[in-house]
Order: sequence, then C-alpha cells, then structure tokens
Amino acid sequence: MNQAPHTVSMYPNAGRPTHYEKLQEEHEVAMLGAPQGSAPMTTTVINMPRDISVPDHVVWSLFNTLFMNFCCLGFIAFAYSVKSRDRKMVGDITGAQAFASTAKCLNIWALIFNIILTIGAIVILIIFSAAIVQAISQMKTHPGGF
Repeated sequence: MNQAPHTVSMYPNAGRPTHYEKLQEEHEVAMLGAPQGSAPMTTTVINMPRDISVPDHVVWSLFNTLFMNFCCLGFIAFAYSVKSRDRKMVGDITGAQAFASTAKCLNIWALIFNIILTIGAIVILIIFSAAIVQAISQMKTHPGGF
C-alpha cells in the first residue's frame, strides 16, 4: 500500500484552505437544518421595568410665574412642580404624579386667566384709543369747547 507520508506542522491550518472554517459551519448548518417538528414556535415576552417618566411642568410653571402672574397661580404651580421633581428624585412616583397633576391644573388655570387678561387688555386699549381719536376729531371740528 502506497500512502503519502504525513507531515506534522506547527500550524494546524497550514495545509487547509483559508475558507475551511466557513465551509465547516455551512456544512453543520445544512446538516442540522431548520427545526423539524409540528410544534409551533413560541415566544416569550419579558416585561422589564422601565423608568417611568413623570412630567413635572417646571418650565411651564416658570413661564406662568414670570409673565402675567394672575393671583400668584404661576408661583404656586412652580412650587408644586419643584415638589414633583423632588418626589421623582427620591423615587416616590405616586407623590410625584400627584404634585405634577396639581401643577398642571394650576398651570392650565393660570394660562386661561393670562389669555383672558391679555384679550381684555387689548380690547380696553382699542376702546380707549377709539375714544381718544373721537375726542381729538371732535376738538378739531369744534375748537374752543362743546
């Protein structure tokens, strides 16, 4: 029997092609194939606790505090917003949500009053401007008095 002599090399992959590992993996995948059987694939859902985001409305409260602070509603809303942020930092989510809800309600009322006051101021300005223009035109047509 004629057999070729085998040489032992220090490098095990010296005589193999470089893509040998790829071919071996492809062969294993082909041999194993897709999962066989009639059992349906099942999935498992794991509910991970996520960081609950509680809006504290600090910026909105600060805006209402600085601009047309009607009956200090903006300042009170700002105080509740800060309390909500403090409760969130401590980890009391329920307390943070309660303070945030109060701050939101106060901010909404402050915004409504601010809009009403702005519209009222504009209406009053237009009425007084019209009255002044009418008085000036009357003085031009009747100089010296009534």
